[in-house]
Amino acid sequence: MAWAIGRTAVVSDPEGARRKALEKLQGLVDLDDPESLVVPILIDAILMVESYRGARHQITQLPELSHSVDALIRELTIIEKSAAWAAE
Repeated sequence: MAWAIGRTAVVSDPEGARRKALEKLQGLVDLDDPESLVVPILIDAILMVESYRGARHQITQLPELSHSVDALIRELTIIEKSAAWAAE
């Protein structure tokens, strides 16, 4: 899923990438139930970190984390587009 932050931006300007992510996450306040999207992402991230810790294999929870993040981005994008259309 495309977003405003790419791998190159994260590697070359981590602080700028964080700022972009924080700006995007401000849309959470407009969601009906932001906890239902954020909490599963945090749980997936914790499990991913724990499964990766000390291992030399591919991260097993990466697809679930990607799915959760994609769902959150999709909802935030809908909020942003709705706000832009309302402002027109």
